[in-house]
Amino acid sequence: MANIKSAQKRARQAEKSRLHNMGMRSKMRTQIKNVLKAVEKGDKAAADAAFKAAVPVIDSMINKGIVTKNKAARHKSRLNKQIKALAS
Repeated sequence: MANIKSAQKRARQAEKSRLHNMGMRSKMRTQIKNVLKAVEKGDKAAADAAFKAAVPVIDSMINKGIVTKNKAARHKSRLNKQIKALAS
């Protein structure tokens, strides 16, 4: 643990931020898994609905700085590709 008061505060803030970010990341991953489960079942309607719910969550993680915009775009693109493959 740090000895300087400002460093102690910074350590507390960093820990609080880490826990918050962990929860946000988990929320995003859950949304992604919901889409993947629907795709795995072969239910296009459910997969579309889950994807529409997941996109705003993924986008909000960009604004919060949880993930980079490229990573978010990659997730959205891969999920959309899998959903479109169901239609074929």
